[in-house]
Amino acid sequence: MLTPKIIQLPKVLDARGNLSFIEGNNHIPFKIERTFWMYDVPGGMIRGGHAYRQTEEFIIALSGSFDVVINDGINKMIFCLNRSYYGLYIPEMTWHHFENFSTNSLSLVLSSAKFDKNNLIKDFEIFKTLITR
Repeated sequence: MLTPKIIQLPKVLDARGNLSFIEGNNHIPFKIERTFWMYDVPGGMIRGGHAYRQTEEFIIALSGSFDVVINDGINKMIFCLNRSYYGLYIPEMTWHHFENFSTNSLSLVLSSAKFDKNNLIKDFEIFKTLITR
């Protein structure tokens, strides 16, 4: 089973400003089917709190910072994302939420599948029963 991990992205340094990029099935282990972003998140708010049955994600802090909290039902890991040249890979069946958004933070999420509410697990207790099978 795959585990969440930080993936470094290419970084092209230039005096005029740096550039990074992502290619699906190259820098991240899936084809990109959906992209969304979160912004203007009020202080103290938590976003997410779910797992996907069959969707992988890659999360980048394009601006500012935020934490991604991963929970496998037993252990909790916290990844602080605060640079635009790396991101967090989240495999399917991984419970996660976002917290500690800085002012004006901008998170970009690349997804391996289009949104399907039947693919979403929003109850942590149900998630725990599914991963222990």
